[in-house]
Parts: sequence; structure tokens; C-alpha cells
Amino acid sequence: MFEAFDRSGTGSSKWARAGAGRIALGLADMDLPGPPAIGAALAARARHGAFGYTVCDPGGRRLVADWYRRRHAVEIDPDWVMLLPFGPRTAVRLLLEAAAPGSPVVFGSPEWGGFGQLCRAAGLPHREVPFVRDAEGYRLPLAEFAWPRPGVVLVSSPHNPSGQLWRHSEIRALAELAAESGGLLVSDEVHGDLTHPDAGTRHPVAVAVAGAAARHTVTLNSVGKTFNTSGIPSCFALVPDEGLRERLTAVMAGHGLWEGGLLEQLVQQAALAEGEAWLDGLLDHLTAARELAVAALGGAVSVRPQASYLMWLDGAALGRAAGLEAGVPPERLRERLLTERDVELSDGSEFGRAGHGGLRMNYALPLNRLRLALTRLTCAERL
Repeated sequence: MFEAFDRSGTGSSKWARAGAGRIALGLADMDLPGPPAIGAALAARARHGAFGYTVCDPGGRRLVADWYRRRHAVEIDPDWVMLLPFGPRTAVRLLLEAAAPGSPVVFGSPEWGGFGQLCRAAGLPHREVPFVRDAEGYRLPLAEFAWPRPGVVLVSSPHNPSGQLWRHSEIRALAELAAESGGLLVSDEVHGDLTHPDAGTRHPVAVAVAGAAARHTVTLNSVGKTFNTSGIPSCFALVPDEGLRERLTAVMAGHGLWEGGLLEQLVQQAALAEGEAWLDGLLDHLTAARELAVAALGGAVSVRPQASYLMWLDGAALGRAAGLEAGVPPERLRERLLTERDVELSDGSEFGRAGHGGLRMNYALPLNRLRLALTRLTCAERL
């Protein structure tokens, strides 16, 4: 199911960024076919031929709630669910506008670069807090996140770029911090459904682990990462505070946006209603791919991923594994691997100041192609 997949000639942003003849391990989507149910739903609508304005189907909210009950053992009130016809980046931008306009925003580093880009574009005061490293991975320096009574706290959970699961107590503490300042925790959990079977713990759904502070949280998720449908952007937000739901709806209306969407709803509903068996197979494939990458790259792997299909690599250690001369500057390592090994990775500078010297690798591709990429990176004769 997950082998021999060719995206050439399909307009893939990921492959175009890498260039012809190269193996793209940068952009966070999968070189794997999605669930047949999604293709069938789109084909059925195409045959019908009606593509006009479409109401928001309230049954989609129940599908989301049922999904969280089955996959996360979490009870979600369907009234909390907002079905959004745009991607998580746009959702975060609109939430910044709806939650606390002009208030300080705080987030960690290394972290998904969209947080900083959105704050700078909106002219919002913001602080980038370096995460703390220990023997087990990254930790949230909670005291540093308290600056200065933040209006919004942003976190990617699971952590992007490393695929690490945050502790439940850490996410709860962030929610309590937001509540104490009268603010909001926005937890971007688009990789949460990609928690590996051997992770050893459940993904901490923010609204579920926040306890009394749940009203001060928004949990963002999307079928885009889970089912590889980011080319039809959509997401859903779990918003327990009714007032915030109303403000977000008003902000959306001011931008000519509303809940629902034709293709977006078709994709969401097909994925959540019929994609679960496919997802279980995908998770087995990603676990095998992760093990292959960890075995090949060894000490270059900064944190062993527990979720997603992303791996955070230490640039200096990767340079040694690649057989490059010592002292290659971090800003040149990605370029050297691209031009000399024909493998494209994401540069660590995309993930904030603390990302300098790192590289992110996407391992969601057929195993034979991943073996080829790892062979090129490490100069191994065979993997």
C-alpha cells in the first residue's frame, strides 16, 4: 500500500522545492497515497457535477467528536467543534486576531516557523523562548513562558520539528499559565493523530488535559497531515469557550470566510468516517521508516520521534555521518547535501533562533526510496 509512489508531474510543492532528480525530505507532507475513501468521495462529487455554495454540515462536528473518543479516549462536546475551510496557519492568524488583539504572544524554539512569521506579519509583540534539552529530549521552560502576561501562548504538539510528545503536565501548565493571565493557549496538534504505536504514552489533547483551564485553550487539528490532504486545506478547532467561538466567527466573516466548504467537508468526512484502518497501516509504515532512519543516522538523531513523520537532526553529527570535512558551517550543510548528495532537508533556521545548526528530515515515503536517501546521506554501500 505504501510503496512505489511517484509524484512527478503532479505539481507537488515538495518535489518542486527539491528539484528534479533529488529526493525531497523537507516539506511536511507524505510521498504516500492517501485513503481510497477520500478519492472515492471526491470522484463521486465530480460525477454529480454540482460545485456551488455549500452549507456547513453539522454531522461533521459529531464525526470529530467520535474520532476523539475512539482515537484519543477523549470526550468532546460537538458544539466546541468549528469546521474551518482553510489550513492551520490561517486558523492561528485568525485566532490571534480574535483572542487578544495586540497582546503579547509567546512560543518556543526550535518550533514550527509559522508562529514567528505570523506574529511578525501582524506586528504583534512576541517572545521566542528556547526549549530546554535534557537526556530525554526537549522540555518546556514554563517560567519563561510567563512573559509578560501573554495574551496568547502557542505550542506545536507533538513538537515540530522533533516529533516528541510533550508531557501531559507540561501542556496543562501552559493552559493554566494562559488562564492566569486571562489569555489563551493555542495548541497546534496537526500531527497528534500520527502518534506511533510504541510511543509509550498518549498524545496530550490540550482541551482534555487542561482541567479547569480548558476554556482558555483552543486545540487545532487537521486531516491534512494525518491523511495527506494538505492540498485541499482545512482544519478543525476545538473551542470550548462560546464567546471565543462567536468572536472567531465574526473575524472570519470580516475576511469573507465561513465554516464548512464543499471539498473541505468531503475530505474531512471521508477521512474521519472511513480512513481509520488506512491510518493504522500508515502508523505501522511510519514506525518501520523511523527505525530505518534511526539505525542509519545514529547519533545525528537529536530526539527519537514518538509521533509525526518528522525527525530533528544535529547538523554537526550529520556532517560527520555524511563523511564531510569537519567544520562545515551549519548554514552550508543543507546546501552541500542538496548539491552533492541530491537529498533535500529543511534547514534548522526555519525553526527559530534555537534551530540554528539543526536539520529536519521527513521520513514519510516508501521504504525503498527512504533507503536510497539514507544511503546517499551516509555514503553507505547498502542499507
